[in-house]
Amino acid sequence: MSQQISGNSIPLSEVYWSLVNKADKKFSKIRDLPFYERSRYENYFFKVFKVYTQLWKFQQENRQKLVEAGLKRWEIGEIASRIAQLYYGHYMRTSDSGYLSESYVFYEAILTREYFKEGLFQDLNIANKQLRFLARFLMVCLVLGRREMVHQLVEQFKRLIDECKRTFQETDFKEWKVVAQEIVRFLKSDTAFMNIRPLRYSLVLDPNLDAGTPRASRSLRLTDAILSSYHCNEVKYSELTLDSFRMLQCLEWEPSGSLYQSTVPKLGQNAPTGVARINSQNMTDPTLPPNPRKAVLYRPSITHYLAVLATICEELPSNGILLLYLSASGKIGQTSLSSLSARSVTGIEENILRDFEYHTIKQERDPSLQITPSGDRTGQTLRQTSEDACGLSFGSHGLTGSSYIYPSDLVPFTRKPLFLIIDSDNSTVFKSICGAEKGEPAALLLSPSHTPPLVSADFSRQPSGSFFTIFLTAPVQAFCLLIGISGSDMETDVFIKAEKLLSSFMNEWASTLAASDTLHPVWSQILKDPFLRRLLLRFIFCRAVLSLYTAVFNNKQNQPECFPSLPETLAPTAPAVQTAVLQMAIVFGATSKFTLPQDVTML
Repeated sequence: MSQQISGNSIPLSEVYWSLVNKADKKFSKIRDLPFYERSRYENYFFKVFKVYTQLWKFQQENRQKLVEAGLKRWEIGEIASRIAQLYYGHYMRTSDSGYLSESYVFYEAILTREYFKEGLFQDLNIANKQLRFLARFLMVCLVLGRREMVHQLVEQFKRLIDECKRTFQETDFKEWKVVAQEIVRFLKSDTAFMNIRPLRYSLVLDPNLDAGTPRASRSLRLTDAILSSYHCNEVKYSELTLDSFRMLQCLEWEPSGSLYQSTVPKLGQNAPTGVARINSQNMTDPTLPPNPRKAVLYRPSITHYLAVLATICEELPSNGILLLYLSASGKIGQTSLSSLSARSVTGIEENILRDFEYHTIKQERDPSLQITPSGDRTGQTLRQTSEDACGLSFGSHGLTGSSYIYPSDLVPFTRKPLFLIIDSDNSTVFKSICGAEKGEPAALLLSPSHTPPLVSADFSRQPSGSFFTIFLTAPVQAFCLLIGISGSDMETDVFIKAEKLLSSFMNEWASTLAASDTLHPVWSQILKDPFLRRLLLRFIFCRAVLSLYTAVFNNKQNQPECFPSLPETLAPTAPAVQTAVLQMAIVFGATSKFTLPQDVTML
């Protein structure tokens, strides 16, 4: 006979399952809310979370009675997993690292308590739940920077797939094998060398960059960012591409001060990085400002992208500025029918991990990921000319203009302050925005239209991500890759010396910008924001390095550009900037790789 609630004829187990059904329905609604309905999502999140809090508390208080009534351990794990998903989903919409930390805590509890262990190799459904949980926990650890845990989970993930293939039908786990290959490829590209130090803004490791008092009528702070990237066969895990991941990390605060625990990883290509297991109390730092809110859009339709952009602009505070990061190809030749075939293959793992807030694997294939039958649009595809490729292609909705975002698409939103980073072989077309604004002059950082020839044998654009983005997020590593130094032959003390040297120069450049009488107001009003200031100073370094790199010397196609222009005192030809490049080259013994005027000497 089922246990009953005191003073009530309703069996306790029925009360429990009623709460489960109520929570399931609310969870299904929240995961389908579009990103641009932010206020609606925030209100609904707390309602859903309240239900799950009640459910979790109820099963804790009545655990033994519910177990006697038939409750399974995997069902408890399922509730914990959904709570972790709610936390992670809310982090992705708010960038509040506290929610990310709580997600980690719940996932770690599921791992250590082995909720899905019982019946794992007897029930295919439970096996899939365990794999799904590991895949989602991997994402949380990846974003948190818990690389040691990431490597542990990857090994457990691969081992479980192999064991399940021997126990069940091998065909049931082909898609999971693709997911495993995806995360292995991601980690192989985002090596220990790329993570010698956090990409996040660290008060311990980053320079103070005190810009003084810039000559501006106002100071803007970065409150929001939209991050999108798409390249054929690019490295990604679920819906987080390598380029977007690095920019996401770059726009967050690293817990620092008394909470910061530095680690110096071994620099072998496959060495794990990060710190050992840490509890939730020291994953966050209450003394730090809030992170800028970020929207990571994976292969969005242009209408969806513009809807998100419009909503964020509408919500932008009076002292806020919006960062748009677009990394995509503008060349038709790189968005060919063969690339569509590649997308249809990668559609397998996208169905599995399309949205990490989702509770179940989506079984339906996304029609946009299917190959267009030959004959339907063939003439349309082949007739396209270079005039059609005057924007950036997200590549998810065919080869026509519906998949392209053009400079004119962004002009209406210049009624609000915009900071644009365009990383593309077609980046120069976006300089047409400058002078066409509708109220607020935009700040633009544009990548070179060609990637410079690299000496490093283990680097190319596709495996390692965008070279320009690496310069903006990990400038010393980018410098090393350019001159042919990778993680396998890097000496830690040399790297630390280079980091300190670059920090010193960036401090000087920040002071120079703040004191300049010719600095455009677009730049002076963002100097007080640490994230935007750091991006701008790293751009100056990138431009100087590429302008003096012997292999591309005087080749403007290999030079990044910014609009409006910066003062001549920080131009690539300025002695202060050239001296920085020379000293960095001396640290790594690579002066022969740069063309420098003879009068440039060390300070």
